[in-house]
Amino acid sequence: MILIKTKKEIDYIRQSCKIVAETLQLVKKYVRPGVTTKELDSIAEDYILSNNATAAFKGYSQGGAVAFPAAICASVDDEIVHGIPGSRILKDGEIISIDVGVNKSGYYGDAALTVSVGNISDEKKHLMEVTEKSLYLGIEKAVCENKVHDISYAVQEYVESNGFSVVRELCGHGVGKFLHEDPSIPNYGKKGTGAKLKNGMTIAIEPMVNAGTYYIKTTSDEWTVITADGKPSAHFEHTVLISNFEPEILTVS
Repeated sequence: MILIKTKKEIDYIRQSCKIVAETLQLVKKYVRPGVTTKELDSIAEDYILSNNATAAFKGYSQGGAVAFPAAICASVDDEIVHGIPGSRILKDGEIISIDVGVNKSGYYGDAALTVSVGNISDEKKHLMEVTEKSLYLGIEKAVCENKVHDISYAVQEYVESNGFSVVRELCGHGVGKFLHEDPSIPNYGKKGTGAKLKNGMTIAIEPMVNAGTYYIKTTSDEWTVITADGKPSAHFEHTVLISNFEPEILTVS
């Protein structure tokens, strides 16, 4: 069921989204060679808690899966999403995708970005640029009376025209009263199809783009999703409100 939010609910979602955006920008400042992903996780959780909010991912479980043990997802190079922060030390030339979810007053915000670690290759720079641009092209289609797959098509068409691939087994989603709500928002699809977008919907649009094939694997930790061919992947995400027939990005600081 797709949930249409009231003005009061949207105000609560805004609060969570603001903390998400600020957390991402804070963590981004600390990304450098020699830093561990656990250090980034601690920085993020401390900031979230200081805003009287909680990290939405910590302890999250779905379908009986093992609970996620950290505040953020920290996914390096060929890790697409759901990387578990730990003792891994970031190295020059890597890229890291940081995904943050926040729950404040019972409402959620969700966003992600990919950051370079030191000096990276031209291929990785291009991958990040294309992924981020595809997010904003998708957001442009997130308007009242459009269909969900208008977003999907915009992302896919741009990504594939640049020689990359969109992950197909993972997707964006509604967000707000719950961390994951209907509708699912894939990053590929036929325009003019899918659920109709309506004012008051809050959705997370999140292109996950691989440098190689779109095939994926899940590692033995039951969370970390990696590219099947070992090539790098990038991930950008915003929570967006459909209001007054225009998309409004809520996860901006």
